[in-house]
Amino acid sequence: MRDFDPQIAEMRFGYGLSPAVAPPVSADAMLAGLRGPDTMAQRFPIEPFDTFRLRMVEVQKAAEARRKNRGTEIAKEARKTRNLLNKAAREDMMRWAGHTFLRRVWTPSGFRERLVAFWADHFTAHGKRGVARRATQSYIEEAIRPHVAGTFDDMLQAAVLHPLMLDYLDQLRSMGPNSPRALKRGPGKAGLNENLAREVLELHTLGVGGPYTQKDVTQLAELLTGLAFQPQNGFKFRKDFVEPGAETVLGKTYADATNIQPIRAVLSDLAAHPATARHIAEKLAVHFISDDPPGELVDGIEAAYRDSGGDLMALYAELLEHPAAWTPTLSNIKPPVDFMSSALRALAVPEPRITALDERDMRRVFAKPLVVMGQEWERPPGPDGWP
Repeated sequence: MRDFDPQIAEMRFGYGLSPAVAPPVSADAMLAGLRGPDTMAQRFPIEPFDTFRLRMVEVQKAAEARRKNRGTEIAKEARKTRNLLNKAAREDMMRWAGHTFLRRVWTPSGFRERLVAFWADHFTAHGKRGVARRATQSYIEEAIRPHVAGTFDDMLQAAVLHPLMLDYLDQLRSMGPNSPRALKRGPGKAGLNENLAREVLELHTLGVGGPYTQKDVTQLAELLTGLAFQPQNGFKFRKDFVEPGAETVLGKTYADATNIQPIRAVLSDLAAHPATARHIAEKLAVHFISDDPPGELVDGIEAAYRDSGGDLMALYAELLEHPAAWTPTLSNIKPPVDFMSSALRALAVPEPRITALDERDMRRVFAKPLVVMGQEWERPPGPDGWP
């Protein structure tokens, strides 16, 4: 490894230098920052999704009251309640955006915040309608952030099975063609949705051009039927949606999914696949080093993944050990959100300057400029995240 450079550490693996927060003193200190307490999450809290879903319950109740009492004062009050709930979620979304930026401004572990953003992009998901459109940061807080120093398998399970991911990739409407529910509905009224299965294989694990076929996609999609979510109860497994029979994915057969265990098993097998190790190694090297990273760096991260069983800390250690991590040559350009985060950190913007902003000011100061720069907050162009 080249001599450690604290300035490069902050610029390449964090959100830039700060006049108020000292940079890390070594690569070991950077890794220790990932193992230590998550002080920024405690200081600048963001609502976890399990709490956020209670908002969805209240919106659902208001919608039901409105449907049952059309043309009455009860319906008017229900509509007002729904609008207020949507407004509160919209306001909190921007408040949590402020907290996200403040974490980047004041963190002593810029590497942690960068990794949260990297993995949130890798497992891109956002709500598609109603109050769920405001739940992206709650999803990240629950499915991504707790796992950045864990195993890829654990993060894969948390992200893929998360209600927001199921909503984003239309899994909630997917049912086996021969499932009890599909047969009850009749021909042409229900069907299989392959979106989640395809993205799990193509984006989350094996990578574009990975060793899978359309048959693998279909078989995985059939295995995933049954995954569901209800605001009142959270995650739910719908046996009546399940396609009967065993499914074969990448040559391995999984038992009839009468519960979630075969689904967890196939995700673990995908996490352990050699193609996944290569795909993740390439993404990390490209994100942190350059669009054309040294082959030996990618090889080293890939080997660390295989040897450790997907222990993410081993991958990060390999990344920080390579000489390319510390070369002063500038190779990557900050995307708009990172540029804005670095500017705020360089100015050591005080907490009250952001927390005092209401939703309108947050949109004026942060959200609208990001749209102009081409990176709308929490709205990547597709499930593959930002380029």
